[in-house]
Amino acid sequence: MNFRQSLCVALLLLASTGSLAETIKVVTEDTSYSYLENGKVAGPASAVVEATLQRAGLSDYRMILYPWARAYDMALQEPNVLIYLIARTPARERLFKWVGEIERIEYHLYKLREHEDIQVQGLADARRYSVGVVRDDVRHHYLEKQGFNKVVVAAQNRDIFRMLLNQQVQLIPMPERDAQTLSEDAKIDFASLEKVHTLDALTTGLYMAYSPTTEEELVTQTRTAFDSIKAEGMVKRLMQPKK
Repeated sequence: MNFRQSLCVALLLLASTGSLAETIKVVTEDTSYSYLENGKVAGPASAVVEATLQRAGLSDYRMILYPWARAYDMALQEPNVLIYLIARTPARERLFKWVGEIERIEYHLYKLREHEDIQVQGLADARRYSVGVVRDDVRHHYLEKQGFNKVVVAAQNRDIFRMLLNQQVQLIPMPERDAQTLSEDAKIDFASLEKVHTLDALTTGLYMAYSPTTEEELVTQTRTAFDSIKAEGMVKRLMQPKK
């Protein structure tokens, strides 16, 4: 093979892998699963994503924390965006290219235990109270569809937790793990919160998913790597709470 032939082959290979050469923008929000630590995005879910990309041989990526609404919009609009942890709902099914389920999750309504006047036996009771939600996430959309009209919107979990402590809202919907972590961060006893209702309709899988305009080759490569590390038990190990 002469130089010109070698050059042609090299250019063809480059063209065939061009979609994989672009930087992957990995976006998420601040939760107990993903957070900043020493200036770097860390947390158990972040470790799962990084392990997946490494297994896939994809080293050109940037992990960034955003308010959920911004991360979600970027994942809808831009190519080569990988978002996590995102609930896989029927309304979102065709909006993203799904890679794999990282965790199953339940959302609970919490109140401050000292407020004995707040009594919730079900959604009908909860509608009477003000509820803090994260803008444009699955909880926000669900509660509005259920007729909640005292919804107070904030950018992230930390904000709605602070609103509960400051008595700006009476209830917040949150996974137990997040509520425990935020209690520790705020240096309050987790027992000062009371779980009053579980939002069973929101029990779902939390995934990593690509934006809809991402090349299918990249999606498949990432999905294969994720399936591999999950089969090995790595996802479960990385997601276990630290003791």
